[in-house]
Amino acid sequence: MGQAPAAVVHAVFYNFADGEVARHIPWVWQKITPQEAIAVRERASAAALRQRIGDLAESPTLVRVTELATRAAVSAPTEGRALYAGLRALELPEEPAAGLWHAATLLREHRGDGHNAALLAHGISGTEAHVLMALDLGMKAEQFGRIHHLPKAQLAAVVDGLRERGLVDAAGGFTDAGRDIKQRIEARTDELAAPIYDVLSADELDELIAGLEPIAAGADVDD
Repeated sequence: MGQAPAAVVHAVFYNFADGEVARHIPWVWQKITPQEAIAVRERASAAALRQRIGDLAESPTLVRVTELATRAAVSAPTEGRALYAGLRALELPEEPAAGLWHAATLLREHRGDGHNAALLAHGISGTEAHVLMALDLGMKAEQFGRIHHLPKAQLAAVVDGLRERGLVDAAGGFTDAGRDIKQRIEARTDELAAPIYDVLSADELDELIAGLEPIAAGADVDD
């Protein structure tokens, strides 16, 4: 997306706390250009993936999985999906491990853009989304890694706002309404993410899932 200002990054990613992005942008663009950052990320991500999966990195399985994942990853409309559109504008890596990482990133951020739309439609802010995730994991909001660093008064105000809306109870846990809205957001996210895989046949989708399982596990397998 180029040298995006803090306000744009904040809007696109949706779930950063107020002021968090502005701590690093725009000064970071004096240290590295977006193009350099993308190149470093690709090299490092591909190297990490190859190291994790061992001999599988040189296998025909990886090539086939990358082809299927990429075909799905570039198949969806970009309307309303700013981060996915930005990633789609990048050149596809030729090396299979880098290509698979890039395809997985496209698929993840396509889903992420849809998740943000679902949150917005249900009136849940980015920080509130982290509170709901913490509660879903059985944690108090102040224990959750993405928001535990926030000033106590700021985080307490977010929780109080959810409590006033009937989503959080007096003890700081889910109400039935809170759990219901969390489940509806996740279900809608799944629905919005699913069409990107329609370009694959049922057999190809099964092949993709089967091929990804050992990669995800970091296992060395024989072809």
